Amino acid sequence: MNSKERITSAMEHKVPDRVPIMCQLALGHYFLSCEYKPSDIWFDSLTFARALVDMQGRYGFDGILVNLPGRPPDYKRRLKSSKYKDGVEHLYWKSGFETLMPPDDNPHSYQAGLKPLVRADYKTFDINDQRLFRMPGYLWNAWHMPELWDIGSNFNFSDPKTYPDWFTLALREVQQLAPDVSVHAEVFSPFTHLMEFFGYEQTLFALIDEPDKCHKLLDVFARIGIAQVDVYMRCRPDAILVSSAFAGAGFISKEMYNEFVAPYEDRVFQAVSRYGVKSYVHTCGAIGDRLDLMAATSVDGIDTLDPPPLGTVDLAEAKSKYGRRFFFKGNLDAVNEMLYADDQTFDKAVKGRIRIGKPGSGYILSSACSVAPHVKPARLKRMVELAKEFGRY
Repeated sequence: MNSKERITSAMEHKVPDRVPIMCQLALGHYFLSCEYKPSDIWFDSLTFARALVDMQGRYGFDGILVNLPGRPPDYKRRLKSSKYKDGVEHLYWKSGFETLMPPDDNPHSYQAGLKPLVRADYKTFDINDQRLFRMPGYLWNAWHMPELWDIGSNFNFSDPKTYPDWFTLALREVQQLAPDVSVHAEVFSPFTHLMEFFGYEQTLFALIDEPDKCHKLLDVFARIGIAQVDVYMRCRPDAILVSSAFAGAGFISKEMYNEFVAPYEDRVFQAVSRYGVKSYVHTCGAIGDRLDLMAATSVDGIDTLDPPPLGTVDLAEAKSKYGRRFFFKGNLDAVNEMLYADDQTFDKAVKGRIRIGKPGSGYILSSACSVAPHVKPARLKRMVELAKEFGRY
């Protein structure tokens, strides 16, 4: 059974030959572990694809999440200059923006003079002003500032026909380089879009002060998510992850989740389902109190499942209640059981998750959230060794 078949079996609750492994790596992990420049990994689709495939091959994972969309293949012509300061690469764009590339963290972009990027003001914004959806502070992960790419004033984020061909370039390259590996694409949850649009703190105020405006925007963002699902589905990924990192109890209550998150995400999940492809949702932190609300949507699987103390999910309890409803991916504490744990603690944690997740299939062994930049590569190889030894059916 190859890697693609192994993960497909787990997602469909069929019995694979062993428990599959698929960890999402933090961008900083790629920066530290690959031979490519961080700026090329982040901004060059083909380099990013090679980095994904290199790490999958090095560690022996069964799946790859393409968690960045493609970039224009000529990104360097948009650069004015670049230089290193104290080990950090600074990119100066002809548009006036500046991007800092830390060697072990996500990039950070600024206006000239390192001024923060502008975000929408929830008190004054006009939803009919399409210029707002091109603000440099918005959609950092999906586009890393639309201004950089000259996508044109006629571009409509909610119309799949207007997306450039390079949007799926990284996904297509990974599929070509790793045909036997399960390859997944990622789109933002409408709620994540909202958080990026206003900024995290201001969004939480907006939910209380301007709920009607939030609902109108969430409807727009749901249409954007669906459009991107349609674009990705031209390439037939094996699954689509809906990134909803900020929807746990650390940010919003269960009641707010039910009002502002679940109904809009469900529209995206349904869009994925119409293609006969599996969807799963990535929500960090404390989500144990809202698994029932997730179960009421159309999503097929849940990612992260952070255990205490980072989160509130006990895998045995979740599998007992929802093991037939969902496939699960994750639950290894990325900090206390992976980054800082000694070898004995790490081995015990991995074997414990295999023991709990393995029965009845429906489990993919993974870190709860992204593998931290400084997790030792030997530890990830060890995870695969343990799955091969103890995860066989």
